[in-house]
Amino acid sequence: MNNPADDHLPHNDPDRLAQHLLLVDCDDERAEELSLLFDFIDYGSIQRCDYGEWKAANHNDVQLDVIVLGRHSEDATTLEELKALHDYFPREIPILLVSERGNPDNDSRFAGGYIAGKIEYPLKYRQLYHALHQADIHRRQVEQPGSGSQTLFRSLVGKSAAIQEVRKQIEQVAGADANVLILGESGTGKEVVARNLHYHSGRRQKPFVPVNCGAIPPDLLESELFGHEKGAFTGALTARQGRFEMARGGTLFLDEIGDMPLSMQVKLLRVIQERLFERVGSNKSIEADVRIVAATHRDLEEEISAGRFREDLYYRLNVFPIEMPPLRERRGDIPLLIGELVTRIEHEQQRSVRFTRPALVALSDYEWLGNVRELANLIERLVIMFPNGLVDVRDLPEKYRDGIEVEVLESEIEDDALLELDVQPQRQVAGEPARLPTDGLDLREHLQEIEYSLIKQALDDAEGVVAHAAKRLNMRRTTLVEKMRKLGLQRVETA
Repeated sequence: MNNPADDHLPHNDPDRLAQHLLLVDCDDERAEELSLLFDFIDYGSIQRCDYGEWKAANHNDVQLDVIVLGRHSEDATTLEELKALHDYFPREIPILLVSERGNPDNDSRFAGGYIAGKIEYPLKYRQLYHALHQADIHRRQVEQPGSGSQTLFRSLVGKSAAIQEVRKQIEQVAGADANVLILGESGTGKEVVARNLHYHSGRRQKPFVPVNCGAIPPDLLESELFGHEKGAFTGALTARQGRFEMARGGTLFLDEIGDMPLSMQVKLLRVIQERLFERVGSNKSIEADVRIVAATHRDLEEEISAGRFREDLYYRLNVFPIEMPPLRERRGDIPLLIGELVTRIEHEQQRSVRFTRPALVALSDYEWLGNVRELANLIERLVIMFPNGLVDVRDLPEKYRDGIEVEVLESEIEDDALLELDVQPQRQVAGEPARLPTDGLDLREHLQEIEYSLIKQALDDAEGVVAHAAKRLNMRRTTLVEKMRKLGLQRVETA
């Protein structure tokens, strides 16, 4: 079984096993170096083309994830190629522009809607990952516009078998108008399922209207659902539409349906059966052209036995049940959920946070009784406590590291390192052979991390003097300078 903390960048479609990149560059040497680095990080398949050649290539066999365009020496030529790529390919495919490091983009059109991010050359290993992360953000924003503030996620994040089963059930029932009952503990993301059902249905162009039946006082719930006429009761100063009217042609999401009082259950059952309702204080019937999706954390069969829920309403709602699994039963999805939450916060608040691998492992081992909602609250709290910082196990609140032996680790990661790269190489006791983890590891990446960490330590100890650091590492200064260039380490002093 894979360590859940070892997952790579979250992708919108978890069933896709490979990613595909189109590299367009007129500089052969730069294109070769880019290709080698993309291959080194195991990004996926890479197709290289010169300027103008990509139109003749066959792109129908693969679904491109990102386009990388190397900047031409002439800005006008670059802009022309950029516009051509932008017009030819679907807008959800992000374009990354490769520019010389320190070269300002005087032409504001390069920073406009054409590109999702930039890659600076000479290449920095971690900055490349950051650009790919920006491309992933761009893709999600285009595919699901307006997401973020309305609820936790617009897409079901995860690769676990349980989440894949939920996706399959959504696909099966989305196109039908059948009532759906979503079951699961509080905070598991039942509204996310409801919104996905609406998004993939024929009603997607019409409103999605959520109602929390447990949050509205019983004496106001009827007016909230069906609306009221002016003077229908004390305080009804004007006529008002109810949620059924607001959702006309769309989807009405009745959250926490198990908390609905029995008196309202009778009226809801009548509306479902007759597809008609009246505003409070009116005798005029209005057609209920809505699809009803209900959700609850309660066991409705127990509620029926206890006399708190109507059996006939239960069977009307439970045409197609979907069970949302608790977070503790899909631990492998936790790093992906964290990545999605961090991305959302970056987009909304312009702040971020990164995690070391031990911190991700600790969070993956936690029970999460509050499910995804509890995880979202924790990530937001950590962003406030460590804005744009690196969170290690010792930084987590005590209950999230209970029983875990916390080892103080030095942070050797650059500020722009991605969440999945914030991994500290394990130090070995002198004379003790390195042990291969049970789940295995990526040897190239592991060695790269160790080399980066040791060179960074040597430079710090030598106060940035490359010659002194080279002596500590028993290598020539020119060799160290070359390694620093490849690893993206800045040279402060070479004396």
